[in-house]
Amino acid sequence: MTDFGISAATSIVVLTGAGISQESGLDTFRDAGGIWARYDIDDVATPEGFARNPPLVHDFYNEQRREAAVAVPNAAHLALTNLEAAWPGRFLLVTQNIDGLHEKAGSKALLHMHGELDRFLCEACGKRGPWQGDMTTASACPLCGRAGTLRPDIVWFGEMPYFMPEIYRALGEADLFLSIGTSGTVYPAADFVRAARQAGAVTVELNLEASRRGHGLFAHEIEGKAGDIVPAFVRDLLEGRLPS
Repeated sequence: MTDFGISAATSIVVLTGAGISQESGLDTFRDAGGIWARYDIDDVATPEGFARNPPLVHDFYNEQRREAAVAVPNAAHLALTNLEAAWPGRFLLVTQNIDGLHEKAGSKALLHMHGELDRFLCEACGKRGPWQGDMTTASACPLCGRAGTLRPDIVWFGEMPYFMPEIYRALGEADLFLSIGTSGTVYPAADFVRAARQAGAVTVELNLEASRRGHGLFAHEIEGKAGDIVPAFVRDLLEGRLPS
């Protein structure tokens, strides 16, 4: 182990993907047997798919919403909450996940770049807000009252993720970038390691298997279950150490 030299000026940006929630019983998207092995992306995760068949898309996200509602955070989620609370410098958690488990674990400095299952977007008035329970083609917007205009507040393929200026600003100021449980294949999130490294950050991937998609941009690659390796890494980091 080597001394990392923690100081109050040190800034951390963490990116999480579906792999961090797998141990909470939620399926990943791109692994064998994952969600995209059972559903066609074009049917349930694009604006065009929603236009073709809104009931199918609503059913897909209703199922995910019900599963996420009963899921509980695992040790990896809780470790990141502890890191945020104990870290003396700046901290930002960016998640591609839509399941809400980081909030359940207590994370505060959190950006959902792909939206959230428990929020709606009204295509009539353009407003967003919290949503509980199933959503259907007959659901009315709580804000404008129009029926049949709601969709999940989820960023679909072909749409721009949320909070990109804030994320790239944080990456440009980061001293440490952690990528946890993500395949590193979907842009723009796949580009975050390059942006962080270009800014001079130490870059670390924690994943069940190294993605090998960083093209040598990760200084450290740690393999294992998120519930094991993330808490261990956080303990080491808070003690001023990084893997050598």
